[in-house]
Amino acid sequence: MSYASVSSHLLQPRSYPQRLSLVIPMFNEEAVVPFLRSAVAQFISELTGGAEVILVNDGSTDLTLREVVEWAKQDDRVKIINLSRNFGHQIALTAGLDFATGDAIVTMDADLQDPLNVVHSMIERYREGYDVVYGQRQVRPGESWLKRATAWLFYRFMRAFIHKDLPVDSGDFRLLSRSCLNGLQQMRETHRFLRGMVAWVGFPQIGIQYERQPRVAGSTKYTLPNMINFAWTAATSFSILPLKASTWLGVFVTLLGLGEALHALLAKIFHWYVVPGWTSLTVLISILGGATLVSIGVLGEYMGKLYEQTKGRPLYLVSQTVNVNPSK
Repeated sequence: MSYASVSSHLLQPRSYPQRLSLVIPMFNEEAVVPFLRSAVAQFISELTGGAEVILVNDGSTDLTLREVVEWAKQDDRVKIINLSRNFGHQIALTAGLDFATGDAIVTMDADLQDPLNVVHSMIERYREGYDVVYGQRQVRPGESWLKRATAWLFYRFMRAFIHKDLPVDSGDFRLLSRSCLNGLQQMRETHRFLRGMVAWVGFPQIGIQYERQPRVAGSTKYTLPNMINFAWTAATSFSILPLKASTWLGVFVTLLGLGEALHALLAKIFHWYVVPGWTSLTVLISILGGATLVSIGVLGEYMGKLYEQTKGRPLYLVSQTVNVNPSK
């Protein structure tokens, strides 16, 4: 038994997982399937224990579903979860985790930017007693400077102001132990930021650095608007900082108003020349109106999330499954 270097937990060494689950959400990845199929087959052949591959089709509009079903017909270790529509990456990932039956579970994207051979190193750390082993990207080939810069800023900002335990430069490529997943599954919030949720549940966690690869085929589904929306969901799901920021904005606007009032008073006393009323009135109305709308908007975002959460709707609906035990 040894102490974890990254947390206040005793590390309990464990055996090699009897079954490893690979959870892979997919959205319009038809071009990727042949490469993924070959890479997964090679990886599974290198494992000591058993394996299952859970492919979650998140409402693809191309031939992704047909390709993966054909794969599953030839290999019963491949399980297909076909969602009733597109629910989004984080929900699709959640669905895959819900259906995973392995002792250790690896989540990854279908584009093979996260190399499968890194999972062997993750398993070694899992055997040392770590419940979460996350991949930390050293390089990001094939991505624009804007995406690299915004990703760098996102993680530093989140760590500094929102969630101090959030690992930097890490995505959804990670290994989870069964006990950690059991804890994670108790969190059923509608607006999900799994990277933060995994950090929140605790358990011994450690990172493994690796070099990310370019996409093997197809194009990224994470456009700039999607990334902005994802960052906003992450911030509002884990912190009331935006609400505090709107409060400080109100304080700042109040100080501006006081400054304008002082200026008007001094102008009256010392007979400074001013255009009567128009400038100060326009400035104050613009600032107050803008600050009020921003604050209402931030408050509305939180109220909207509360409204959607209180409906109690399921996170996702499954229309079809392949090679899935009906009792699961």
